[in-house]
Amino acid sequence: MQTNSQLTPSRPNKLPIVAIVDTTKYLALMSGLIWLLMIGTDRLGYNWQWYRIPQYLWQVTDQGFSWGLLMQGLGITLEITCISMVLMLIIGLGTALLRMTDSWAARGVARVYMELIRNSPLLIQIFFIYFVVAPILDMSSFWAAIIALGLFEGAYASEIFRAGITSIDKGQWEAAKSLGMGPYAMYRHIILPQAIRRVLPPLTSQAVSLVKDSALVSTVAILDLTQQGRMIDAETFLTFEIWFTVAAIYLVVTLALSAVVKILERRFNGLNP
Repeated sequence: MQTNSQLTPSRPNKLPIVAIVDTTKYLALMSGLIWLLMIGTDRLGYNWQWYRIPQYLWQVTDQGFSWGLLMQGLGITLEITCISMVLMLIIGLGTALLRMTDSWAARGVARVYMELIRNSPLLIQIFFIYFVVAPILDMSSFWAAIIALGLFEGAYASEIFRAGITSIDKGQWEAAKSLGMGPYAMYRHIILPQAIRRVLPPLTSQAVSLVKDSALVSTVAILDLTQQGRMIDAETFLTFEIWFTVAAIYLVVTLALSAVVKILERRFNGLNP
């Protein structure tokens, strides 16, 4: 008697063909973009000077090694991003919990905050905190930018947290209550550990948005990566080289952040990184 494996015809492996087609499309697209870029710069009469870029990344002098202006700006960007990310998580989780309480006042405050933040441009919020709130509280532009970014991204993170918390099965809530757990212990030991696993992917996207939105803090005289690029461009007129380099640095940062979160997600799910 023939087995099912003998009766069923073997299917050809299409994966290599698909991979080849996709690679060909990608190379064709990139070649087309490079061709258009070369035509555009040729018609503009632009003279590429990539050899001048390394000095803005690092410098080796008689005094030793030192970071260039772009890397110094990157350090400011990463500092602002990390602190704003912590603030985003705290505000997002706090707002999500307020929206799920029985208090109408807490829900109202959370709702007003979300509507105000999500329905106004981030640039306007940065200007408001920098020009109105910061002078009253004697706050530096650095902290004004961090608060603006934390408040803005926290409004979106709150919806992510709330969706993750409400996705937990009702049986988990009932089991925690049957064990006599209070709200704090229930959220800490039962609800939040499960919710965090589910909200990691959307939170990663929000963190990537935070990195890109941090470029707006250059409007309030902070020497971040974007501001350093703008100053170098104004001084050297290396427009294409500088901004392509700045874009590449942002891309490396966001890809690295996504990779780290992916490793954490696999660890939370009990898989090998």
